[in-house]
Amino acid sequence: MNETIVFKALVARELEDGTFKRAIESKSIGELPPGEVIIKNHFAGLNYKDALSASGHKGISRNFPHTPGVDACGVVEYSESQKFQKGDEVIVTGYDLGMNTSGGFQEYIRVPANWVVPKPENISLKEAMVYGTAGFTAALSLYKMEKMGQTPDMGPILVTGATGGVGSMAVGILAKAGYEVIASTGKKDVHQHLKKLGATRIGDRSLANDESGKPLLRSQWAGAIDTVGGNTLATCVKGCQRKGSVASCGLVGTHELHMTVYPFLLNGVNILGVDSAETDMALRTEIWQRLSSDWKIQDLEHYGQFIALEGIIEQMDLILQGKTKGRIVVEF
Repeated sequence: MNETIVFKALVARELEDGTFKRAIESKSIGELPPGEVIIKNHFAGLNYKDALSASGHKGISRNFPHTPGVDACGVVEYSESQKFQKGDEVIVTGYDLGMNTSGGFQEYIRVPANWVVPKPENISLKEAMVYGTAGFTAALSLYKMEKMGQTPDMGPILVTGATGGVGSMAVGILAKAGYEVIASTGKKDVHQHLKKLGATRIGDRSLANDESGKPLLRSQWAGAIDTVGGNTLATCVKGCQRKGSVASCGLVGTHELHMTVYPFLLNGVNILGVDSAETDMALRTEIWQRLSSDWKIQDLEHYGQFIALEGIIEQMDLILQGKTKGRIVVEF
């Protein structure tokens, strides 16, 4: 493929004074990292992690200049792998994309073939990026919960941070899978949005923020998907009924966790860690198949806000301030 092709990309640069600058710049194919597959991006999803990366968070991205974006999907432009041919519609989420490998906020990416997922037939590229890592993480959370015996007839599932990317997708996927959903959010203007996704009950953020200091609480939900961490995660576990599971898949609040072991020893509650980035390809493919079939959210495109690449910097600032709703998707 012509390595001199020029395209637009978001680039974060570290300045001499230690601050970081983000701008839309021109790049060429030759500047992309090594890999067997070149993809012409059609869509890329914005995640909290991307905004941190673009702001210079060295725990996520060590080397600058850098193009963030852990989600991308589009059409194969060139492939050295027999697994993919030019014109194939594909999805790339997780692994090292957008971390220390040039990511999705550009018109082309080049990645290893073993990072690439063929797009399932029953989902469009646009729908795939409304899901993105957020939807994949939410689905993986439910998959792990069901492996531990979670079923709809056990009772409602609590979703914390329900207006965020993972939270909103979790509400929709759980509802599609037949669960009653309790959505916890601090935003009062989004109740209709959550009800459309399938929430049967909406509670204030305090619902999942017990400050009593008690080691155990009266059972209030059969399981939970937590995107916040800290005391919210502890509350999810302490308020979970016997034999239920709590999936921990985010830390927008804090990475610390202070609680006793009583919920585990006395109620048999499971706490499940969800690491979506390094999911093996067999399970990754299975999750995408579920997202395109029995777990597919109805009218999925309606839950994405589609923007041009030039609008990504503003949206990154908003997501860091907790002012976004649902999924933000760059459309190239």
